[in-house]
Amino acid sequence: MQISSRFTIAVHVLIAIETFKKDHKITSEFLASSANVNPTVIRRLLQQLKKADIVTVKRGSGGADIERPLTEITLLDVYNAVEPVENGQLFHFHEDPNELCPVGRNIHKIMDHRLEEIQNAMEDKMRRITIADVMADANKVIEN
Repeated sequence: MQISSRFTIAVHVLIAIETFKKDHKITSEFLASSANVNPTVIRRLLQQLKKADIVTVKRGSGGADIERPLTEITLLDVYNAVEPVENGQLFHFHEDPNELCPVGRNIHKIMDHRLEEIQNAMEDKMRRITIADVMADANKVIEN
């Protein structure tokens, strides 16, 4: 399993907005140049982050800004905004295990609770890390 790059690009976008907000107009093109991705990818992420009340976006050349204090935005908030989990489940089970096989017939009983524990642990950790925490790390290594 691999989480797509949307999550890390979204965090990158938030750190870039905060880092450059005083010196640059924060457009999708500007953010795309920082993340080295197509501006369309950034526009899509910004819309998802806007829908989650994490950023504001002004149409045209208005730019983007962060909506809430960084201490109130967690990695889980960002993850949920850009990586919607189908049916609330991170892990997708294969569709039709063989009911005639003792393993296939019982695989959900064997695995479901373990997968739920793993997902809960990941979400709990992400809930405890704020964008302010990430920004503090960024400030230690970024040279403006």
